[in-house]
Amino acid sequence: MEEREFFNETTEMRTHTLTCPKCGQAAEYKVTWVVRRKRAQLPRHADERDRARFAKAQSYMVRRDDKLACSNIRCRKPFEITSLQSLAFLMD
Repeated sequence: MEEREFFNETTEMRTHTLTCPKCGQAAEYKVTWVVRRKRAQLPRHADERDRARFAKAQSYMVRRDDKLACSNIRCRKPFEITSLQSLAFLMD
């Protein structure tokens, strides 16, 4: 059984305050995240190993965007998102 059968997957946009490293201006940016929430119950065709993996599984989200363009009209240069973690566990 594959890990994706344990989760419901959705895409969310979340707002974060980030600073452009080139011009130094802070602004609000929308960052895309893939959110994987643990299902309420295990699929029917699971065996003992799958039950153990499902018990340890946690809901989490993975950052999809790696680069953003600066919102400053004079700058507009792309920069990498280094201040946000690429993986975050969710508390349900």
